[in-house]
Amino acid sequence: MSAIRTAMVLAAGLGKRMRPLTDRIPKPMVAVNGRPLIDHVLDRLEAAGVEKAVVNVHWHADVLERHLAGRRNPPRIVLSDERGELLETGGGIRKALPELGPGPFYVMNADTIWIEGIRPNLAALAEDFDPVAMDFRLLVASTAASIGYEGNGDFLMDGESRLTPRPERVMAPFVYAGAAVVSPAIFEGSPEGSFSLSRLFVRAAEAGRLYGERMEGVWMHVGTPEAIAEAEEAIERSKD
Repeated sequence: MSAIRTAMVLAAGLGKRMRPLTDRIPKPMVAVNGRPLIDHVLDRLEAAGVEKAVVNVHWHADVLERHLAGRRNPPRIVLSDERGELLETGGGIRKALPELGPGPFYVMNADTIWIEGIRPNLAALAEDFDPVAMDFRLLVASTAASIGYEGNGDFLMDGESRLTPRPERVMAPFVYAGAAVVSPAIFEGSPEGSFSLSRLFVRAAEAGRLYGERMEGVWMHVGTPEAIAEAEEAIERSKD
């Protein structure tokens, strides 16, 4: 499909596992390799040709708002204010739909970071997205090879790149890397208020419309203060 020009950046979380760093700043402002996480994300979107990014804010919203106001490079930032009520991932996107437009858009977690491979991952997500057949195309990374990730994975993938959520007591080979292309149609009939995007992942999977793109490069899960050093070491190794 044609290039995607809009994105939703999910930046409203509380960052509990990143404390004490997030006692005074939101998690997207935590620095990795000398730059806030959210700048890494916005740089990826700029490189992908995104012109407009909606960023939701809640925890220490003023800190993030001031930082974003000082950014001069694309994409153009539009804030979605959740100071009054934290809407979670699904509810936050649903609220922002009028700003995101009628076509497919990127969704990115404001704390996702990776080392790029040969083919830029966001471009691959957009190129392989088919809105006729798909509600989501998720960027997924190897559960075993990701830096700083210690969970059991999120998805199984079949030979046609369809995803199935991980069954209980199973180690899944793929973990969601915090980036996706989304069809706004999946939000039709979604609940008002707070809900998790994972609810819509399950719905799409049940309909056979949840697909994945295995990322090139290395995904880094920066979930705790200790994980920052691991990510920075991986970035330095990638420069050799």
